Amino acid sequence: MRPRRRYTAGKGPQVAPTAVAEVPLTTWLERFVDHLRLERRYSERTVSAYRSDLQAILQFLEARGFTGAPGDVPAELLRQYLGEIHGQTAARTRARKLSALRSFYRYLVRTGGAPLNVGEELVSPKLPKPVPRALAGDEVFQILEGEAKGGALMARDLAMIELLYGAGLRAAELVGIDLDDLDRPARTVRVIGKGNKERQVPYGKKAELALEHWLTHRSTVAALGPGSAALFLNRDGERLTTRSLRRRLHARTHEVELDRRVTPHMLRHSFATHLLDGGADLRAIQELLGHASLGTTQRYTAVSVERLRAVYDQAHPLGDPGDP
Repeated sequence: MRPRRRYTAGKGPQVAPTAVAEVPLTTWLERFVDHLRLERRYSERTVSAYRSDLQAILQFLEARGFTGAPGDVPAELLRQYLGEIHGQTAARTRARKLSALRSFYRYLVRTGGAPLNVGEELVSPKLPKPVPRALAGDEVFQILEGEAKGGALMARDLAMIELLYGAGLRAAELVGIDLDDLDRPARTVRVIGKGNKERQVPYGKKAELALEHWLTHRSTVAALGPGSAALFLNRDGERLTTRSLRRRLHARTHEVELDRRVTPHMLRHSFATHLLDGGADLRAIQELLGHASLGTTQRYTAVSVERLRAVYDQAHPLGDPGDP
């Protein structure tokens, strides 16, 4: 069991004890949601997931008659909640809810809403480590090199896909790019990642050509809307959303008859895996992806080992090529 973290004076704005006692948990939740949206710049989808998970916990506490301040929530009551949903939800869902609770209490401790992080007293469920799903090189080629019809919007779609794969961006990072974020002579783009962290990412010649082709059409599309500063616009001239990005990528894979569902994150995984296969340094890949921890990047080594094993089984006399 990890020790509960104590509030350290001077870190974040403090609230007088009398004021804290008067603020209900639901109000703290809305403040936390605003913090995620406005300060941490999380996507609406992520913010909605946090709110949903925390509302479920608050409803459980209310049903059990708890009406006290956030700092008075007993760990035992929260353990009861996790025990109650144990048979109803997967381990990954329970871990996500616990993660949301800990993040909420970190915010409370930092802002004076609670003296301790009660979430640190709860044990996380053990999770299998998933292997990132990556596309083969010929599948990426099929998406990008297949016949393209559709004028300006197809030029936009191909530029988005080239940049997703060519720079290893997250969906939210891609749609958040403004025109001013592009350094076209240097072939780099400034992106804002998780935790509002900024990084400069290079992109390749093919992505450059696709972007330049889109930019010749962009002014026509921009004239249909409010003149957004966004690099990628929808048909009304407004900033494209992550939801629309996923829909357009799905449409493109369907158009080229690729028989698997591809997400923006799969292209990011493919970027990292193909770099690793090509001999890139793991630390360099970490920087390109914007990972805070090298451990997150190391997941891709498992993908490469599996790929090497498949090559070995098919090519080596002592391998296991399977049934003829």
